[in-house]
Formats: sequence, C-alpha cells, structure tokens
Amino acid sequence: MVNLLDKQRVESTQPFTVALLEQSGREAVFKRVRELSPNLPASDRAVGELKGGRGGAEQCLDAIDPVKYGSSRNHLDGAVTQLSPYIRHGVISMGEVRDRALKLSTPKQAEKFIQQLLWREYWQRIYTAHPERIWQDVEAYKTGFSPEDYADNLPRDILEGRTGVGCIDGFIAQLLGTGYLHNHARLYLAGYICHWRRVKWQAGAQWFLAHLLDGDPASNNLSWQWVASTFSHKPYYFNLENVDKFSGFNVDTRPETNAPLAGSYETLFARLFPNLEPSR
Repeated sequence: MVNLLDKQRVESTQPFTVALLEQSGREAVFKRVRELSPNLPASDRAVGELKGGRGGAEQCLDAIDPVKYGSSRNHLDGAVTQLSPYIRHGVISMGEVRDRALKLSTPKQAEKFIQQLLWREYWQRIYTAHPERIWQDVEAYKTGFSPEDYADNLPRDILEGRTGVGCIDGFIAQLLGTGYLHNHARLYLAGYICHWRRVKWQAGAQWFLAHLLDGDPASNNLSWQWVASTFSHKPYYFNLENVDKFSGFNVDTRPETNAPLAGSYETLFARLFPNLEPSR
C-alpha cells in the first residue's frame, strides 16, 4: 500500500489539501493520488481502512486499553492501539497517549504500554544524535557473515509475496494491502529477510518505509538493525512454533506450508548461522 505522505513517491504541482478530502471523499483522494503516480505497481494501489486526521486519531485513542495491551501486546490479535501512524505524522503526541493511558490505569498497569512509547522516543533521540546510523551498520554483523555475504536487493518473490512460506506471504500481503503490520509480524518478516534469505537490512528497511503508513526512519531502521544484529549482541530469529504461539487463527502456520521455519531453535541456528558456535 502506498504511503500517501511519502513525498518521494507522490508529488504534485497542484494543491493537495485536506479540503479535497472533505469535499470529495476518500475515494476521490485516492483516485487523484493514482493519477499523480502513474508508475505505481498494482500492489501499491490498495486502499486501507485507516481514517486520517485528528478525528481518526481520537477514535483510536479512546479505544486503548493499557491493561490488556500489557498482557497481549506480543500476540498478533492482541490489544494493540494502531496509534503509530498518527504519532508518526504528528496528528497526536506521545504525551497525549501517555496521559490517556495513565488516566485509564495505574502507573504500574500502564508500565508496558508506556515502555513502548519510551522505545519510540529512544529511537528518535539516537536519530537526532547520530543520523548516520539510520542507513549505516552501527556495529558489525554477529551472524558469522560479512556485509558482502548479503544481497543488496530484495528478491522478486519477496516483493510480490510469493516466497512459498505461508505465514511470510501472509504478512507481505498485509503490508502491501493495508500499510500496517503488528510489530511482532514485522520482526518475523525482517528476520526471514535478513537471515533466511540473507539480504541486507537496508533493503528491507527501505521496503518497509515505502509501504508502512507509520514508516519512521528511526524506529524502522534501528529495529531492522536490531534484527540483523548490527545494533544488538545477537541476531533475531524465530521458529514456526513461536509464530504459531503468537499468531492466532488468521495466520497460516501449517508445517507443510512453512517448512523453512520448522524445527527447534538449535536446528535453525545451525542452518542459518553455520559459522557460529551454538548459543542456545
């Protein structure tokens, strides 16, 4: 799904204002965006359900449940807020979100919720202090491979969501079709790209920024580096059992359609990182 606020992809010499949305409706706006972007691939022409503007942000803010968030945030069907696009584009502030959480629960109950806001603030502060870290490896890979061992570009089957790995293709379809992914699904997809397919994290990070409605260079790119191990002490990887545990019923986690992910962590470690000593 195209990020409508990505100025590199949607440029206009004519006024493109909120007034157009108010007067003509969402479909007219998307039609105009498509006219201004004739070279967009078909996968970027989907229309998501997210409502823009302050009204949409306040609807999401009114629906937050900090207590349920704390206990279910790692589950793909958990009580996440989907406030990130509004925070990303300055429609609502993190201070407002924090204050609402504290109004609805005690500080202890809201701890996990507020921690996630603090992570976003942390990424932003790193970006401000070290802007070069957004696209450059902060540290060396800790995978037993050098940067030269990783491909520079994403393979076509990933771009088109036809890897043959059921849950991965489902996550890609959601990314392209809605412009949103649960954070845990983002980690799964990033881990697959970096470690199963051995593609440089920069290629995946750029791809995410082109499609995510909440695409933020600080949170996005530094999280990709965390997965890749260039901003952490080890690579992030997972197995099919973990995906099944956190995915609910709407994700394909059948062993027969997810063979590359099946196996114990020890088995996958040996397969993905053959140059390293076992760490688990």
